[in-house]
Amino acid sequence: MIWSERRRKQTAPAPQIQIREESRHPFGAMSGYVPLRNGEIALYRSIREAIPIVDAAILKLIRLAGGVQVTAGDPRAEAGLQRFLRTVPTGRGQRGIESFLDVYLDSMLTCGRAVGEMVLSQDRREVAAVLCSNAADVEIREGDSPLEFALCVRRAGEVVELPYQDLLLFTPFQPETDSPYGVSLLRSMPFLTEILLKIYQAMGMNWERMGNVRFAVVYKPGSDGLERAWAQERSEQITREWSAAMQAGKNGTVRDFVAVGDVDIKVIGADNQVLDSEVPVRQILEQLVARTGIPPFLLGLSWSSTERMSTQQADMMTSEIATIRRSLEPVVERICGLWLRVHGFDPEVTVDWDEVDLQDLVEEARAELYRQQAEKVRQENEAPERGQ
Repeated sequence: MIWSERRRKQTAPAPQIQIREESRHPFGAMSGYVPLRNGEIALYRSIREAIPIVDAAILKLIRLAGGVQVTAGDPRAEAGLQRFLRTVPTGRGQRGIESFLDVYLDSMLTCGRAVGEMVLSQDRREVAAVLCSNAADVEIREGDSPLEFALCVRRAGEVVELPYQDLLLFTPFQPETDSPYGVSLLRSMPFLTEILLKIYQAMGMNWERMGNVRFAVVYKPGSDGLERAWAQERSEQITREWSAAMQAGKNGTVRDFVAVGDVDIKVIGADNQVLDSEVPVRQILEQLVARTGIPPFLLGLSWSSTERMSTQQADMMTSEIATIRRSLEPVVERICGLWLRVHGFDPEVTVDWDEVDLQDLVEEARAELYRQQAEKVRQENEAPERGQ
């Protein structure tokens, strides 16, 4: 009894052997995502990097939202203001208010908030630059009322309030009542994005296994004792000849493989069926595209849609762009107002945007023709009644 217990204690535990190594997609941050209220900015940037259609949708929103026109209240400041809007430095070799708004809106959609800074010259007589900052480096300290807040940065573990708050720009995207930071356009995407990346990762692994064909060469020795005795040598010979034949195929030459005995050659994985990914991938993409508000046909997706449906989607897209522009108008007004005050003008400005038109011009011309024809028929019908 004592001997059996001692032997049980000396027995080593069974080793755990990992035969198949774990393979994951490179965007591992999405696997550990916890759907909290304020998502991580690095996670949202990974989504844009991992899913090209999401990145394309945001870039299209930025392009469609551009085209700002500003008119000064004082006619004497009009020429200088227009020159400032065309030539103001915005960092990294960029110039003009449009380049600033592109980066500012990109941060607002991706991070849920955008932070900028108006830089004055040393003599405070000119707006030297308008720059965008990293939204992840800025924290908000709220005051006693919802109208009071200050932008801060964390230095040496402490939250320090930035000194010139009147020169800072801050815009949250669709802020909630209990959070001043805003909501990212990608907040509801990490869960579905993780599933989509798993599907793509599995597709790549299946094509690597089945597309690059592998062979199983099985040699079965007969019942003859002499043949069984030489089974090892014949297996090694078959291995050498098969390797030589495969190597010759890589070099562009054809070489036959000849073997003696019962040799069975099969393709590994040829009898396995790859799962159809079209339906689940489309279902996930529909959810992702719907969150961006971009009509599918603008992203190159040839999903079935009627002409009337495309027209309605274009109208909804126009309203989405108008909503985004309303968020950018205060920023443009503050930048232009500062330049006007610095130069001694009235800071009153009028902000106008280029018209967003996603409709077909041919269809609009045809509709106008129909309206003119209807008006002509109406006038012809009213003419006899007036004569009476």
